[in-house]
Amino acid sequence: MSKKDVTKVVLDEADIPKQWYNILADMPNKPAPYFSSKTGKPATVEELQAIFPLELIQQENTQERWIDIPEEVREMYRQWRPSPLYRAKALEKLLGTPARIYYKYEGTNATGSHKLNTSLPQAYYNKAAGIKRLSTETGAGQWGSALSLACSHFGLECTVYMVKVSYEQKPYRRSFMKTFGAEVFASPTNLTSSGKAILEKDPNCTGSLGIAISEAVEDAATHADTNYALGSVLNHVCLHQTIIGLEAKKQLEYLDEYPDVVFACCGGGSNFAGIAFPFLMDKLKGTNVRAVAVEPTACPTLTKGVYAYDYSDTGKIGPLAKMYTVGHDFVPAGIHAGGLRYHGVSPIISQLYEDKLIEAKAYGQSSVFDAAVTFARTEGIIPAPESSHAIRAAIDEALLCKESGESKVILFNLSGHGYFDMVAYDNYFSGKLSDVDYSEEAISKSINNLPKLD
Repeated sequence: MSKKDVTKVVLDEADIPKQWYNILADMPNKPAPYFSSKTGKPATVEELQAIFPLELIQQENTQERWIDIPEEVREMYRQWRPSPLYRAKALEKLLGTPARIYYKYEGTNATGSHKLNTSLPQAYYNKAAGIKRLSTETGAGQWGSALSLACSHFGLECTVYMVKVSYEQKPYRRSFMKTFGAEVFASPTNLTSSGKAILEKDPNCTGSLGIAISEAVEDAATHADTNYALGSVLNHVCLHQTIIGLEAKKQLEYLDEYPDVVFACCGGGSNFAGIAFPFLMDKLKGTNVRAVAVEPTACPTLTKGVYAYDYSDTGKIGPLAKMYTVGHDFVPAGIHAGGLRYHGVSPIISQLYEDKLIEAKAYGQSSVFDAAVTFARTEGIIPAPESSHAIRAAIDEALLCKESGESKVILFNLSGHGYFDMVAYDNYFSGKLSDVDYSEEAISKSINNLPKLD
């Protein structure tokens, strides 16, 4: 069989990367440092150690290009890694495009998404530091699922603050987390000072990731045996996810292929970082590969936000980061089903976007679900709504190739399946989903509350 006829590439377990790639080593301009929300000055290691283990703090700041993956973590990776790379032949045929479309499928593990790539090392490093419990937030539920599984494996307790609208929309995500021993609460709650403050202002608040982060960080900061774990945004999270792109490069090399453009959905940024950063390593050395972050119009952080220091959470408890943001007061529309609802985006991705090394696009959820159904009916996998943003962009790029006659190589990250998201699909089929645009007026109001640093 010719390599160009191959439908999927599955590497051997021996090909699982032994190191993560740290893009900080190659960036011409480094992200700005984190600032303390208490002092308004650069955050110290001592302050960060109130919620993170030292090893992760060091990974947050290191300039080393390659970071060794602990063997115990790599052993767990072997249960589902390397993940397969597929060529979307049926989708190409339907579109009538000369483009070759490939996707890296991260939905083959128990949680159904890429989030396990970082939850396992985070649990490992916390366990090694003597921590007994991890607290976290989750929006659509993938991160809470991944951390609950990782905590179960390493013998840690797990507390999850789940955005209320998702808590109500996705009961089986709650059940999944509880299966692995996690406590799950609908955020905002009456269990934390930050949650109580929100409920006093709005008893019917549907929640946001910024609010849930405040509750989880407060929980960790007020319990000596507890640390906080974040599923996106931070440098060390992006670092752990690069295993996706590193595998994809090796799989494409087997096919004698290299992408002209890489797409991934982007909320906090771990999904995009995972697939794109290893290829951006090449771009920073002179290749012409494009990397495009795809976000929802309901939370248009890169496409409409501002590049500024902002609080990482609504309660102003965690550190401040310089990032593209729509404001820490942002509360997404409760009807938005596509995920990707964090008010800011990774400081690394923000710096890359500011330096015009990456691109960004935004779509309404109707066109995203159109693409998801098209993909499912051709490729046989029901994609997560988040991942479907990348599918939408990949389809549009392939259609442009149809018009121009270019046979580009398109790669996207299918970061998870949608089998826990069928309520959203039901709403799509019944016409209950509507496109939500976060208006310029709302953004202007929100960013008026950005912190003023000296």
